[in-house]
Parts: sequence; structure tokens; C-alpha cells
Amino acid sequence: MSADRIFTTPELQRRYSHVDISLLTPKCTLVPEQFFSDASARSLLEGVTALREEDAVSWVRLPELSSVLVFSNSVDESLSRAVAATVLTPSGDPAPVLPEMYYLLRQMGSLEEYNKILASYMDGYLHLVIAQGRSLSLANVFRAPDFTTAQYFIFLAMKRLQLNPELSTIAFRTPLDADAEMSLYRYFKSVIRL
Repeated sequence: MSADRIFTTPELQRRYSHVDISLLTPKCTLVPEQFFSDASARSLLEGVTALREEDAVSWVRLPELSSVLVFSNSVDESLSRAVAATVLTPSGDPAPVLPEMYYLLRQMGSLEEYNKILASYMDGYLHLVIAQGRSLSLANVFRAPDFTTAQYFIFLAMKRLQLNPELSTIAFRTPLDADAEMSLYRYFKSVIRL
């Protein structure tokens, strides 16, 4: 959807009881609760990604993982903030904009298979979460300029974790074109879109 349609699309002009707005930011890290403090948030994020001085740092707790997701939504875009400002909650507050990694981690528990592989690919970044049972094995963002590179990172992670793609289902939160989906079907038992 182009930016000019934000103010004319009826679905974006209403109030909702619950709104999820995801930003595909590569600037995020998952930190165990015992290693996190409000004062250390910026330095923890700077340990894994380059931050500019003006980049705002936020965090959200994930109690089900005993972790805190530290992130920066400063990725030189304004579309997510514009959508958040037009789609309001019942109290009239703008909807929060959270990183895509947050939604991948939250949806992990909704998958029924033992090997849980969730991904999002857009704008040159692969967001990947892999869990075995209830144990999180990987949560990372990879720079992948094309889908072939994204697949490389998926298969490399699976090989390191000793997971067999032929016995696994991969779930994507972002749309896949027909070629990308068919390419995944050659290796995975199943490909689903959430």
C-alpha cells in the first residue's frame, strides 16, 4: 500500500480494541531478564548493531521467554508512525509500533509442531525464529539482499541446529511470491503463511 492511501483507506480510519503494527527493523536483540536493566538497554543493543546517536531505543518484556526484546524503530521511515497515528485504540492513543521480531516470538507458541520455524522476509532482511518444543534456539535478523540469500541463512541455521527441513514446516508472516514459495516447497515438508 502506498503512503498516500493511509488517510483514505477506511480500515485505517477506525478505532480498534487491539492493533498490531509491525516494523521490520533489523535493530533488535533478545536479552535474558537477569542481564537487562533500563540503564543498559542502549549499550546492549549497540553490542549487536550499529546505532546512530539520534536512534531511540525501546524495549518490551516477553515474560513467557524470561527475556526482554531491546530494539530501535529508527530506520529512516515514517510510514509506521503515520499508520499508528491514524489507527487509534479505544482510549484514543496511537497504536504501539513493535519490531517484527516481537510478533515472531509471540507467534512461536501458536505453532503445533515440535520444530517451530518462523520467518519474515522483506526489504532485504530475513527475520528468523527457530524453536524446538518450548526452547528457543535462534532469534536473529540477517541482511539478505535477495530471497536466495535468505534461504541460505535459513538452511545454515537449520544445519547448525541439526534440523531436517524435509520433516519441518516453515511459517512466514510476510507474503511470499510464487517462485519463493515453490523454492521452499522443494525442501520443506510444508510452507504456511500466518
